[in-house]
Amino acid sequence: MRISVRIKPNSRHKQGVFEIDNQLIVFVKSPAVEGKANAEALAILSKYLDVAKSEIKLVRGQKSKIKIFEY
Repeated sequence: MRISVRIKPNSRHKQGVFEIDNQLIVFVKSPAVEGKANAEALAILSKYLDVAKSEIKLVRGQKSKIKIFEY
């Protein structure tokens, strides 16, 4: 299954996944440098979806705020 997610790096909000206007938004504390925000978003999504981190992969949007994950 593929899901579209918007990443908010360097967030001062609480970390987590929120649904706003029918879109999943993941707030992460890490900066968008060297894949740190992607790794943190993956960990947060795995908890939210109750799926192992190894079962989720980033399909599209490595350097974009809007990413497509597949699990």
